[in-house]
Amino acid sequence: MKAYSAEFFGTFWLVLGGCGSAVLAGGVIGWLGVSFAFGLTVLTMAYAIGHVSGCHLNPAVSIGLWAGGRFPANKLGPYIIAQVLGGIVAGGVLYLIASGNVDFNLTDGLASNGYGAHSPHKYNLCAAFTTEVVMTGMFLLIILGATDERAPKGFAPIAIGLGLTLIHLISIPVTNTSVNPARSTGVALYVGDWAVKQLWLFWVAPIIGAVAGAFAYKAIRSKE
Repeated sequence: MKAYSAEFFGTFWLVLGGCGSAVLAGGVIGWLGVSFAFGLTVLTMAYAIGHVSGCHLNPAVSIGLWAGGRFPANKLGPYIIAQVLGGIVAGGVLYLIASGNVDFNLTDGLASNGYGAHSPHKYNLCAAFTTEVVMTGMFLLIILGATDERAPKGFAPIAIGLGLTLIHLISIPVTNTSVNPARSTGVALYVGDWAVKQLWLFWVAPIIGAVAGAFAYKAIRSKE
């Protein structure tokens, strides 16, 4: 239960910190600031709870770690449930805060992910799907490499946090960046309508990408 609780609070922090920066401060810090906010949530939680739960904070990461032989199948369900619940609670807190502003409009999306008319730069379904698959795949490769037993000790959170920052710098214009089904679900449920209708992509594509990234790392990993 300690590990599941850690995943709940860690994912809560990721969604509140990352999506919160976009909704509450995006006009000031821009996409660069939002990208760093997401990276910082992972970096800070990796040091805070990494020794408790591994700090997955992401159903796709948990599935990818399982595919890579780093995580037991019997813990997948509880981890994913904890992560999604953490994201939903964070989305609710963010909605409560944001709605205290008279100019707040839920139709703006609450930092939801989308494609087509709901992509920040109007990228189509194919572009969005490809982006989410590739970005999540590279994220898993970074995670598996940085946490390998032969990697420099103590630096994995930095590499992973900066990796997520870079992913956001690349893909915010395309999908508003998911690579994390819990992050997408946590805000989409409050927006409803198009955000829920398009949510399927932000489950399917990250999971495909995570499994592909895990297999890619296993293929290139040296056994020496």
